[in-house]
Amino acid sequence: MRYDLASMTRPELAQLCERWGERPFRAKQLFGWIQQKGARSIDEMTDLPKTLRARLAEEAALTVLTPRRRQASRTDGTIKYLFELPDGETIETVRMVYRHGVSLCLSTQVGCRMGCAFCASGIGGLRRHLTPGEILGQIRAVMADTGERPDSLVLMGIGEPLDNYDNVLRFLELLADPEGFGMSHRHLSLSTCGVVPRIYDLARLHLQLTLSVSLHAPNDRIRGGIMPVNHRWGIDELLEACRYYADETHRRISFEYAVIEGVNDSKACADELRRRLSGMLCHVNLIPLNRVEERQFVSGRAVAERFAALLGDSLSVTIRRTLGADIDAACGQLRRADAREKAEG
Repeated sequence: MRYDLASMTRPELAQLCERWGERPFRAKQLFGWIQQKGARSIDEMTDLPKTLRARLAEEAALTVLTPRRRQASRTDGTIKYLFELPDGETIETVRMVYRHGVSLCLSTQVGCRMGCAFCASGIGGLRRHLTPGEILGQIRAVMADTGERPDSLVLMGIGEPLDNYDNVLRFLELLADPEGFGMSHRHLSLSTCGVVPRIYDLARLHLQLTLSVSLHAPNDRIRGGIMPVNHRWGIDELLEACRYYADETHRRISFEYAVIEGVNDSKACADELRRRLSGMLCHVNLIPLNRVEERQFVSGRAVAERFAALLGDSLSVTIRRTLGADIDAACGQLRRADAREKAEG
């Protein structure tokens, strides 16, 4: 098996160089080329000896993402990318502009096994996990296109991050390394549909990232109808894990709530949600749904605004801005469109 250079930490590269009889500083040079300079080939690493570059080319691989499609919004600066991976699979990455700066929405899997009823990402199921280098590679690929360093990151693209737990943790380690990309976890949000055991595992690490939980309903009856994961871990079990996370990390939980007309937007839903979240260190982010061709749910900003009014002032509530409305901005849409076109020939 070839070494996956973009997924290797500094200590691992140091061990590799030691095994190969290279001087210790070569590992620092190699790590800098990969994680700071974003080298796209081993040949670019010109201060490494030719013998070392030759061995790396023979026994290692440097993950490079190839831009396949690029859609730019004409209204708000959103850019959506479809990147091709070395094995031909594709993933999506989105650049978004907010008042606090530029944020990138990263994918963590090719496809998704969670099967949420309103989401395009899971149509077709899970193909495979992304490596740490492939998750990081999305940042490098967008930076190569725009020339700008992102101010924040969200793991909210295709896939369930906590279903790819080990690779995501390694990505977080590489991201924060001061000799690499050097981004604090405080500038990162990780979204989960509710993989309860991993929420506890993450809490015990005391990382200072923001945990975003896709809640989308106030009870098991509604949530189980739109989110299959709820049949494995019910809402009481999920909220208990969220309270533990908030207590352990002292970080506010962000609950994502896609407001779906006629499904989870009633006064009874608002009252129950308010009761369930009472006293928790949390925030509710209401989401007007983007329309997905294969899904039939109806939403919109007016629906979200009505539900926000029903929640009142007892919870911290915002309504997410709709970005990239004139492009395929919802997770999985661009990948699905590309797959349809390939199938049609």
